[in-house]
Amino acid sequence: MKLKITFIEPLLGTASANPEIHKEFIASHAPDAPSRNEEVAAIGVDESVGKTMTVFPRTDGTPHLWDYQIKGYFKDACAMLSRVKTTKSSAIKAYKKIIDGLVFVAPRIIPLQLGGKPITSLQRPLRAQTAQGERIALANSECAPAGTAIEIEVNLLDKAHEKLVREWLDYGKLRGLGQWRNSGMGRFEWEEVK
Repeated sequence: MKLKITFIEPLLGTASANPEIHKEFIASHAPDAPSRNEEVAAIGVDESVGKTMTVFPRTDGTPHLWDYQIKGYFKDACAMLSRVKTTKSSAIKAYKKIIDGLVFVAPRIIPLQLGGKPITSLQRPLRAQTAQGERIALANSECAPAGTAIEIEVNLLDKAHEKLVREWLDYGKLRGLGQWRNSGMGRFEWEEVK
């Protein structure tokens, strides 16, 4: 499936702007050293950017997403839709294994097509209930504008999963990708391209 995804709401960056924090996180999750080094190098942010900011990784200055972020979205969408008995996702068991082993996204680096618009930043409060009471912090993220697009290919080892992928993609109008998606950020529409 060759797809174009167009974000109908701004998309927020998810990588830490602090290379040391990002390196530690990737080290605990990346499958091998080469991909870890590739991801840490792709942050490419100036030291002047706040250490708590989330950013888009960059390759040759172009902001992008990673293939695994789309697979992560598929897992999130399937998990939520499996709770609705009328969906195709409600019939799938062990969905994480199926997505990991039978659904593949390409390319590895997915450039953001900004349409000539700049990346901005978005600050928002984060609230958390702790044992010491409510805590509030400020979150800061790079923000790609609505209208930003990506092009991907989804390869399925079992064609029976195509209806599931379409259902997950349709869910993107309601719940998107990236940071703060529960507020509607990163929502998208999609179309199949030839």
